[in-house]
Amino acid sequence: MGLRIISLNVWGGSIHAPLITYLAGAEADVFCLQEVVRSAADAPEWLEYRDGNVVLPQRAHLYDEVAAALPDHDGFFCPFARGDLFHGGRVFTTEFGIATFVRKSYPVIGQAVDFIHGRFSSDGWGEHPRSRNAHCIRLFDYTGGFSVTIVQLHGLRDPAGKGDIPARHAQADALVELIERVWPGDERLVVCGDFNVLPDSITFEKLGRLGLNDLVTGKGFSDTRTSLYPKEGRFADYMLVTPDIVVQRFEVVEQPEVSDHRALLIELA
Repeated sequence: MGLRIISLNVWGGSIHAPLITYLAGAEADVFCLQEVVRSAADAPEWLEYRDGNVVLPQRAHLYDEVAAALPDHDGFFCPFARGDLFHGGRVFTTEFGIATFVRKSYPVIGQAVDFIHGRFSSDGWGEHPRSRNAHCIRLFDYTGGFSVTIVQLHGLRDPAGKGDIPARHAQADALVELIERVWPGDERLVVCGDFNVLPDSITFEKLGRLGLNDLVTGKGFSDTRTSLYPKEGRFADYMLVTPDIVVQRFEVVEQPEVSDHRALLIELA
């Protein structure tokens, strides 16, 4: 089996037990996870996110629980904000962001994390569209004898929808700039995550200048959401690769349903 990468928006751990079971048994070398929660030690197991009419359960110690389920991996937590979650009448400050887990047999030989929209918010979630970041890592594959750059992001959310707006144009430019800080330009490159854009977004044109092509749309998939997501507009998650990557396997995982997003799984030959 080649290098296996899974990208998944974990929905704050709302489907907690199935999620942990899936991650623990997935045998991925790299996990790129979005919507990861990390709370203070005194927080109860479950908290609530409240935003107007939206109320979502959040697993307070999700990052630590995923790390415990993946003892053979090194974890990197990259928060983009710290705000309030609730338990009854109590308030708990909580960090929210993306997390990357890398099997320890793959050394990390370069990395960068930075904001692709906004800046770190330490005193609340902020107004929409809220800040977002991306994490780039370079790994070395001892078995294959090559290095590979893997990038994950959680694109900004606009309450008006997933169509392109000026902030998404700027986000795409910032993402390309961040990638070019780490990726040398002459090796394998994978970019994945919850982009929160439509397939016709300018984002893909800008990433295409790096030689990247999307596997979700390129292989005819039209749905990256599970039955837990009731709305229209079934695209959110993407996995892009450069032409030097030989895809041994690519899957938009339908089962099990561990989030309102489907996992994206790739194996590199």
